[in-house]
Parts: sequence; C-alpha cells; structure tokens
Amino acid sequence: MGARVGVRRGETADGMRIPSGCGVAAVASTRGRLVSGDTVACMVCAMPERTNGLGAGFAAYGIYADLAECYVFHLMYEDGQARTATEDLLRARFQVDAEEPIPTRPGVLPGAPMLWRYFLRLPEEVAAHSWDERPAERAQRERCGPDEYTVRAVMEINTGIPGAFVFSSGREMGVFKAVGHPEAVADFFMLDQYRGYSWLGHCRFPTNTPGWWGGAHPFSLLEWSVVHNGELSSYGTNRRYVESFGYRCTLLTDTEVIVYLVDLLVRRHGLALEVACRILTPPFWKELDGSGDRAALLRAARIVYAGALLNGPFTTILGHSRGLVGLTDRLMLRPLVAATRGDLSYLASEEAAIRAVCSGPDRVWAPLAGEAIMVEVRRPQVAVSVGGARS
Repeated sequence: MGARVGVRRGETADGMRIPSGCGVAAVASTRGRLVSGDTVACMVCAMPERTNGLGAGFAAYGIYADLAECYVFHLMYEDGQARTATEDLLRARFQVDAEEPIPTRPGVLPGAPMLWRYFLRLPEEVAAHSWDERPAERAQRERCGPDEYTVRAVMEINTGIPGAFVFSSGREMGVFKAVGHPEAVADFFMLDQYRGYSWLGHCRFPTNTPGWWGGAHPFSLLEWSVVHNGELSSYGTNRRYVESFGYRCTLLTDTEVIVYLVDLLVRRHGLALEVACRILTPPFWKELDGSGDRAALLRAARIVYAGALLNGPFTTILGHSRGLVGLTDRLMLRPLVAATRGDLSYLASEEAAIRAVCSGPDRVWAPLAGEAIMVEVRRPQVAVSVGGARS
C-alpha cells in the first residue's frame, strides 16, 4: 500500500524523494460528543503516500470515562520478566483497580510485544495532598502532587526496567500505536469499538530514526499526546533542556521532547497553553521590538525559555483533556489544514484526509506559519485561531 520503500529511507523505489513524510490527523467534538475511532482511522488511511508501514498510532480522549479517577497506564513488554518487575513497582506505588491485556485482534500484526493496561489510583496521602502545611512539607507537596507522582513512576519504569515501556499514562485517555500501516494498526487495536470526544492519528514515514513499536506516534505523558511530521533540528538543545528538569528521553526519536516541553511549561510552570505555544514557536526577534505588555511578555518568554524553542521543519498536533492544538514551524515547512462542520473540528496534513470523513465542511483553512489553532472541547465553543488565519 502507498509508496514502495527503496533502499534509502525517505525514498520510493523509483528514487523519488518524499520531502515531507508522515501524516497527522485529529478530530474533536467541541460539545464533547463521542466519536468512533473509525473516523480518525479513515482520515489517516486517506494519506497512504505518507507512510511506509514503519509506524502508526492513535490517541483517544473520553474512552475510560467510567474510571475517570484512575490513571490508565498502557505498557509494552518485551518479556515476562519486564512485566513482573513493572507490576511489582506499580503495586508498591499505586492501588491497582484493574489490569488486563489491551484487547487486540489476533493475527493482524504478528510479532507484537506484550500489551497491558492498568487502572491505577493514587495513595491516599498523594491524592489528598495531605502533607502538613509547614514550609518544608508545602514545598514537597508542590514538587510531588498527583501528576508529578505519576510522572516519576513513568520515568522510573521507562529508564529502570529493561524491556518495559509506558506509552500512555493519562486519565480517561489512551494511546494505541504499533509498527505497521495505519489500517492494520486500527484493526489490530479494534478502534471501531472505542468512542471518544477527541482523537489524534499518525502514519509514519521515518527518515532518520528507527521504526519500532515504542517510537511510533503518538507520544504521551499524563493528559498530553503529540503527533508530529518533520524534524527538530533543535532536538539536542531541547533534550538537554527537558532532562535538566528530570525528564528522560528514551524513545530514539526527536518527537518525544515535544510532549515533555508542553508538560513542563503548562503543568509544572503554570503557563497558559497559548503562551506555551508562543514559547515553542516564538515570533522572530524583529517582531518583538514593539512596545506594550504583549511584546514585553513574548520577549521575556523567548529569553527565559530559549531551550524550549522548536526549530526545523515540522507540524505537530497536541491533544489534551480539553481539546486540540495544531502548530506549525515559523516558516510552515510542513503542511497543516483545518476545517469545521457543526460541532466537529478537524486537523490534518492534507485536506483530502478531512474530506474522506467530511464531504461538506462549513469552513476549510490553513494556519499562518507559527500560528496555533486551538480547539476547545466545551459548550458552546468552536475552533479559533491565535494570531489570525487565512481562509
């Protein structure tokens, strides 16, 4: 299916270069209406030239609403020893409400790792923030609240237990990814049986990183999930920056740092998501010479968070519990198209992916370079753009 892969990554068998690789897609109901996983799968499968079968994946929000208080860990295991060590750690750190294999369709993707999911509740003292309010205890509480406690467990498993990898750790949401073409991955995880209010999808055409199960997109931490098309020439700087705050990059691909940067800026540093987007793709310096509070804020953010700037050609879609964000690099060297129809908002690498599931959108547009397209899941709300858009 799609382009025939040649000897060199990023080329077809006839030597034609695939310059923009990978496909990204997303759909969300701004009213919180549940949508079948078939929708995003169809969007991704409409871009066959953007994958060579070395990875595809999906993220879904609202699929575990009946266990909303639980953090849901999706794990890949290479062997039983990794599973035993991980389950020992989980039982020591959490109350395990339920555990089971992630349901899959047999025979679709031979050679799959062991795939399990765990529904975890926090220890009472962490969930309740029940430290004393003396200064030392207050500082410890702020450093290790429920989300931080969970992140530390994720990092401990991914860096300390060989053959174990947490690829999803949020509440009410889950990531499903694998090595394979998108239609096979969707079939393997039986996405048609899930319904969520927001979905991300990705088909991979890796050009400089290995194709393996853990390296497929989306990448996720807590409520955040990211799909990405392009390359981060700033990866070395970004990686050193996030690792200085305790994150660990283990997945052999540049995309991993994006989800950690968002978590750092929004959750840990308390910045508004719109501000975080301007940090990741800030205006050029010549645009920051103006007067006024906004220019001053953006100048300060550019200086303070220099290590968080994303450079290189890319498009990324960020999923979170309240909606979606579509973001391109500051020169828009990778494509992104947005559309709306009624309460549904769509983002994709190509308009064809949107029209595969929405033949008559109310509006179709492309963002400006570096612009963030924000989609909020609440009533009433429609997709809006930060910084203007061209229709």
